[in-house]
Amino acid sequence: MAAGEEEGSAAAAEPEQEPAAEEPRSFKDLGVTDVLCEACDQLGWKVPTKIQIEAIPVALQGRDIIGLAETGSGKTGAFALPILQALLEIPQRLFALVLTPTRELAFQIAEQFEALGSSIGVQSTVIVGGIDTMSQSLALAKKPHVIIATPGRLVDHLENTKGFNLRALKFLVMDEADRILNMDFETEVDKILKVIPRDRKTFLFSATMTKKVQKLQRAALKNPVKCAVSSKYQTVEKLQQYYIFIPSKFKDSYLVYILNELAGNSFMIFCSTCNNTQRTALLLRNLGFTAIPLHGQMSQNKRLGSLNKFKAKARSILLATDVASRGLDIPHVDVVINFDIPTHSKDYIHRVGRTARAGRSGKSITFVTQYDVELFQRIEHLIGKKLPAFPMQEEEVMMLTERVAEAQRFARMELREQGEKKRSRNDDDDTEEAIGVRNKVAGGKKKKRKA
Repeated sequence: MAAGEEEGSAAAAEPEQEPAAEEPRSFKDLGVTDVLCEACDQLGWKVPTKIQIEAIPVALQGRDIIGLAETGSGKTGAFALPILQALLEIPQRLFALVLTPTRELAFQIAEQFEALGSSIGVQSTVIVGGIDTMSQSLALAKKPHVIIATPGRLVDHLENTKGFNLRALKFLVMDEADRILNMDFETEVDKILKVIPRDRKTFLFSATMTKKVQKLQRAALKNPVKCAVSSKYQTVEKLQQYYIFIPSKFKDSYLVYILNELAGNSFMIFCSTCNNTQRTALLLRNLGFTAIPLHGQMSQNKRLGSLNKFKAKARSILLATDVASRGLDIPHVDVVINFDIPTHSKDYIHRVGRTARAGRSGKSITFVTQYDVELFQRIEHLIGKKLPAFPMQEEEVMMLTERVAEAQRFARMELREQGEKKRSRNDDDDTEEAIGVRNKVAGGKKKKRKA
């Protein structure tokens, strides 16, 4: 070990021999300042990941970056550390803007900025939809150093919040750029690019290089350096991937069988629709599992609540739609189950990337019904390997069908009740106007009932 350390310090002392030197061993070797190295240490980041090794030195030289890296590769650290280091040199408010496609990802990036920058007093603000704009305007008035935002809500504030502008901005980061553009935020991104200084540093991170991303790169970046960690789609080596071929009508029973077989692990189960996520969560709860849903039709507070319960290990099963498949760093997922096979093969990579992160091992199991064979073959083609079948005891699965059928019946009833409650409450619309309308509607119903 001591020999390794000596080599590391020798490499740091003789930069002209860099090409021949081994990969840097520590954040210090990459040029990260001591106070931020300590912050990395406290977060448990012992050695930089591949994308960090590629991107951080280039970013510290003041170059624009295009980072192509698979999910779970430590991208946030690759852009957060250079920004914080630049902020230490020139302390300034409204210094950096990070654009992300989803609300959850925005909160998660903010957590990392806060953790890395807590010792140097960095203030950050999250600006996303589903949260009261007034409180966000107040937070922006305090001029935080870093804003982490979804494009739509940020444009809202740029157009409507008095006194707020980004004319002094020094850094722009677009994280998961392919996804920002796929979600049709192009017009918002254009508006943002028009009102921020041209003289800035831009980091564009994306899992895939699409035509839209190339167009954005030409519009937003100056002479960028490309940091590609994997040009080929791939899944992490320590991930054991399996499939199960099953008749579609017994999917629920097979799911329960697997959850029993692998009991004691934490699970992330992906469903294709919000409704199926909710139904399966209710079904599993009726069978005594601690399951919690996460999908786009839940209010922002409920989504964060679900995520926090799962992170805190108060629930061992998180059921999610693809809203949760990318960018969410949930450190302790042991098993990913594709209950519904993804229609886009690339989504498979992002889903299974929720496990086997940061060097740990993990399992993924994909349910393939008679209707999914072609989709499954596409996934195998994309990742370039044939997956083995997960070992099963069919007769044990069949013994579960009666109990599962009963739980399905209860779940359907609960879903119906929830649907009725939601219709009467119009749950997700939490603007003041909607609350007023709701109260009137509720008042009208009471009168009718009395009549």
